[in-house]
Amino acid sequence: MFTTRPEIAATFGAVGSTHWIASQVAMAVLERGGNAFDAAAAAGFTLQIAEPHLNGPLGDCPIIVHDAASGRQSVICGQGPAPEALSVARVKGELGLDLIPGTGLLPAMVPGAFDAWATMLQSWGSWKLGDVLDFAIGYAERGIHYVPRIAATVESVRPLFEQEWPTSAALWLRDGGPRAGQLWRNPTLAETYRRVVREAEAAGGDRVAQIEAARRAWYQGFVAEAIDAFCRRTEVLDASGRRHAGLLTGQDMARWRAPVEAPLAYYYRGVTVLKCGPWSQGPAMLQTLAILAGFDLAGMDPLGVEYVHTVVEAMKLGFADREAYYGDPDFTDVPMAELLSEPYSQRRRGLIGRQASLELRPGCIPGHRAWVDHDAARRAQKLSEVAGVGEPTVSRLGVSGADTCHVDVIDRWGNMVSATPSGGWLQSSPAIPELGCCLGTRGQMFWLDESLPNGLRPGKRPRTTLSPGMALRDGRPWMAFGTPGGEQQDQWQPIMLTRMIDHGLTIQQAIDAPSFHTEHWPSSFWPRVARPGKVVLEGRFDAAVLKDLKARGHLAEMGGEWSEGRLSAVRREPDGQIFAGANPRGMQGYAVGR
Repeated sequence: MFTTRPEIAATFGAVGSTHWIASQVAMAVLERGGNAFDAAAAAGFTLQIAEPHLNGPLGDCPIIVHDAASGRQSVICGQGPAPEALSVARVKGELGLDLIPGTGLLPAMVPGAFDAWATMLQSWGSWKLGDVLDFAIGYAERGIHYVPRIAATVESVRPLFEQEWPTSAALWLRDGGPRAGQLWRNPTLAETYRRVVREAEAAGGDRVAQIEAARRAWYQGFVAEAIDAFCRRTEVLDASGRRHAGLLTGQDMARWRAPVEAPLAYYYRGVTVLKCGPWSQGPAMLQTLAILAGFDLAGMDPLGVEYVHTVVEAMKLGFADREAYYGDPDFTDVPMAELLSEPYSQRRRGLIGRQASLELRPGCIPGHRAWVDHDAARRAQKLSEVAGVGEPTVSRLGVSGADTCHVDVIDRWGNMVSATPSGGWLQSSPAIPELGCCLGTRGQMFWLDESLPNGLRPGKRPRTTLSPGMALRDGRPWMAFGTPGGEQQDQWQPIMLTRMIDHGLTIQQAIDAPSFHTEHWPSSFWPRVARPGKVVLEGRFDAAVLKDLKARGHLAEMGGEWSEGRLSAVRREPDGQIFAGANPRGMQGYAVGR
């Protein structure tokens, strides 16, 4: 099978990520004696500089780790909760909003990325924080190469910055703004991280004590103070078309630390797949696999209509349950054991026939209310009716091409990391002038109904789309994997994984093979639209597949030739070889290793 580049083979270590600079930074850490945890953190901080339109220092970052010394896997929840002042009564009652806007300050959660990286370094890393941050600081000070998409993103929100968000204009429009292919500096962010390092080193020479001091600086010190002041004194235009202040406070930040949890798991044909809990959409992939386990995927052409139809219909059922049942388990009873059980999966499997379903069909769990949003398709229709006006309006309000990053690492000792940093997008919230970065907007994923599993409540985590993955094979740590893509993260990942397990493809073959997605269920992102039955095939599929899908009732269309899937993965085989692959789409993801 054709691949765009070889699958990397190594024995010392390997990295796959969404940006070649981040991959090489992680590899440099491994070469200098750091472990996978040091390397992934250095890459993660570097991604904040290299791809500020896809992630930022005040965003989110769920991480799955495998610790070779203990043989255990853990999830670090880098998804911060809602501020205490953010409630349904406040947003719906006082402010008169039906949805939390997707931009501005109102949807800001406690920023989780920094504490997630710090937690990983403190518990499993070997380097001091200053050494890990040195790469990101250097790029922020001296400049980093910008791909065309960053400059295009800034241009798309230039009017918003100039007219409504002056702090962003000062940061991102200076000297005319970033230019594709040239270096761009962020000296303010460099100084933010330098100050964090100075406060860390003031705690003495102990590595763990330094990281703890850095956490205090971020969540109780100057970073939290700057965020608190900016939210209190600033009202900004957001996606609602109105101006709102932020409700995030220093107290919200001070009371939070990134939880460490056990991953959820599903055993699929000899492979135990690990995902974050139901505060993420990750279990939808496990449910998809549980449904697919009853089909002979190996007997299907991985590029044929039967495979696409079966996988799409299984994903529709898994994500319908996401809508009905998933939420922060600290606030809602999520029946995960039942949702992943074989009797339940068998009942769900029986709903898949030869024809596509256009309904959103959550399963029935006794004692639980299976609510799903039926207005999402109507919102999609309304947006399509104003096509031609909507795009400039959306750009003007700051909703412009936000996405995500990903990094996977395996080191020579067998440690593994899968991390998916996102949020804090430069185009979605105004820059905090003292910090050189902006807050995240993950609160847009809440529903404004406290009774729902994913309904807004103070202190609650929104159900994020961020979804790193890890897998064990025959009980041994095997692979770390993931992708950007919002709703598509847990669509592209099971496609890649089943093509590897059921069809014997390598990482790079599975990544390069044409993929697909559906938009059948409500999006997690403002304005929360759904397009029931819609399936998009990557343009390299045979036209006969598109025709056959339409004949089965799918509202199918053909996308661009290299438009689906932005995956990366690293795996370790029993003979000690490490293999890695990364996405060629977008021309910036790379895998490295030796």
